[in-house]
Amino acid sequence: MSQNQLRKQCKADYLSFVRLREWRDIHSQLTIACRQLGFKPKPQLSDEPHYEFVHRALLAGLLGQIAQQDEGRVFNGARNRKLHIFPGSGQYRKPPKWIVAGEIVETSQVFARQCAAIEPQWLLTVNPRLLKRHHYEPAWQMRSGRVMASERVSLFGLTVSDGKRVHYGEVAPEEARILMIREGLVTGQFSSPPAFLKHNMGLVREVQDLESRVRRRDLLVDEEALFAFYDERLPSDCMSATALDKWLRNQPDRDRYLRLSREQILTRDPGADVQAHFPSTLHWQGVDYSLRYQFEPGRSNDGVSVTIPLPLLNRAPRYRFDWLVPGLLRDKCIAMLKGLPKGLRKQLVPVPDVVDGVLAVLEPDDTDLAVAMARVLKQQRGIVIQPADWGLERLEDFYRMNIRVVDDRGKLLAQGRDMAALVAQFRDSTPVIAKVQRSDLIRERVTRWDFGDLPAEVSSRSAGLEVVSYPALVDRGDSVAVDLFDYPAEAMHSHRRGVAALAAKASAQTAKYLRKNLFADNAAALAFAASGIDRVQWAQEVILVALLATADGSPLPRDQAAFESLLEQARGTWVPTAMTLERQLMTFLTGVADTLKRLSQYSANQYSDSRQDIQQQIRQLAGPGALLDAPANWLAQYPRYGRALAHRAERLSGQYGKDQKSLQLLAPHLERLGKKASAYPGLLALSAPAQHYRWMLEEFRVSLFAQQLGTKTPVSAKRLDEQWLSVERWLLANPR
Repeated sequence: MSQNQLRKQCKADYLSFVRLREWRDIHSQLTIACRQLGFKPKPQLSDEPHYEFVHRALLAGLLGQIAQQDEGRVFNGARNRKLHIFPGSGQYRKPPKWIVAGEIVETSQVFARQCAAIEPQWLLTVNPRLLKRHHYEPAWQMRSGRVMASERVSLFGLTVSDGKRVHYGEVAPEEARILMIREGLVTGQFSSPPAFLKHNMGLVREVQDLESRVRRRDLLVDEEALFAFYDERLPSDCMSATALDKWLRNQPDRDRYLRLSREQILTRDPGADVQAHFPSTLHWQGVDYSLRYQFEPGRSNDGVSVTIPLPLLNRAPRYRFDWLVPGLLRDKCIAMLKGLPKGLRKQLVPVPDVVDGVLAVLEPDDTDLAVAMARVLKQQRGIVIQPADWGLERLEDFYRMNIRVVDDRGKLLAQGRDMAALVAQFRDSTPVIAKVQRSDLIRERVTRWDFGDLPAEVSSRSAGLEVVSYPALVDRGDSVAVDLFDYPAEAMHSHRRGVAALAAKASAQTAKYLRKNLFADNAAALAFAASGIDRVQWAQEVILVALLATADGSPLPRDQAAFESLLEQARGTWVPTAMTLERQLMTFLTGVADTLKRLSQYSANQYSDSRQDIQQQIRQLAGPGALLDAPANWLAQYPRYGRALAHRAERLSGQYGKDQKSLQLLAPHLERLGKKASAYPGLLALSAPAQHYRWMLEEFRVSLFAQQLGTKTPVSAKRLDEQWLSVERWLLANPR
């Protein structure tokens, strides 16, 4: 382009030719200077910065011609105008969110011409004085220690920015101070609370805990009272955690000035007996169980919660938690009486006075609360209340203790209000936890007493509580081990068998001789074949029973010296005792063989109920472990039991009707023992009343089916019922 043409073009575009030539000369001079200095400037700016800088500059004069997209190509313009992008514009096909127009013309519609896309944040710095700011939703922010609000920025009616969080103290200092007090100080929402706030919130939590215990929300003063306390004492410019900290550091005694007293946050005195009525722990058999109180109706943890470490679950009381705490026991008893049927309830009025009379003679114990109340009401009022009358399932949840089962680190494993269900859920896993805590005592594949003394009990800690376990030897069948048990009776039962098994391994030659010679003749072989009893199993049990018989009631050994003494004591009597047992049991075995031979003569459908009962009796007397569990005085009765079995089988075909009647008398007693034994593993080994009941049943069988053989002790259905009461008392005293 020639100079003349350039001059004409500048005139047409309203540009100064002189100024344009000056700018070109300056650019040439700067380019030469940069080359001399070694700089390599780009021939032109990149598109993006060039675009942003140019349009930011244009916005300074075109703020009134900005627009925000509404729908499609329709835009909301400044000062509430509706605009359309001119069809000839480069932005027409793909409209941006925000535009600035070189001109706005109105023909058939209001059109924006010469449009360019812009970013709304550019508008925030062009002319801040034209921006209008609106703040909303102020709230205390614990992390920053300030009151923050959302900010909305608008320009000529268009929202440029919305939702940015800003410090509200710079916008509305008085309101920010109020919010800091209400949402920060009153509620204790400080990430680094000052000393006075820690003290005050500690007092508030104490009172809230009292409210949870007494189940009412009227002890703590309301938030307005706490607000007034801080509002009266804090200066007007204290609106953030930083300002509060600075004010406190200026005068250290100001911290004491902001501390609450217990009297200032209590609406009334709850009384000095609250701690006694709502204790923090429940003491039972040397263990302090932690209690927690919650007043949250409808929630799973409403009421009193007791924390029980898993290793202690099997040993925790089964009924003591039904008695709750002294402060709730009376109310629970009143609710229980009000839930009785109307016919009974009418005889127990006024209910509060009746409950006071009952509780005057009752002390919390590990017994069923309903049973205890029924017993006292019968004594005091002559009213008989059956267990089904209580309707305990209708009681509100907070009248049942919430039981929290935790591991040794305090982690919650399960919780519920049914103690029996929780015990059943964790019955198999509980011993594992205890073993881990005392792993130095656990031994496997023990062949001799080389593990030192075996204490009767050991203590460890789990979840802050002391856990007592009971070590004992365990007969694994092919080996002996040392293990821990939850209950002393279980440990003693296992230790008895384990000592015998370890002694048999220590005296291997004697044990080998007895295995070879016990039940070794042809008559025994024929009897075992006919009865289906395992000879190897019986021989092994006879060996262990004979060895234990030599102890003659002495305490089982718990150290190597006592164990060696037992072996020495058994050296001369072990074999003769075993041979005597063999002769007794051969009589029983012959009777069993004769019994089964006679029963095999009948078809499968003949006398099925009687045959099943006989086979069940044989399994109970001769099954695995039966000889080891049988006391010596009852083991001596085996020959008579064998003859009684044979006599019953011999007369079965001729006196089946009589056998049926006798079986009907026997069945209820067998059934109730079977149910309890299934629900309480190890019952016959652990409970002396249950064990005696079991052998009374054997004698009852003799009296029913072979009366001419006589019984060892007097026995009848009435005597069995009386003995069963002893079993039930034992079960109540030893729940599981």
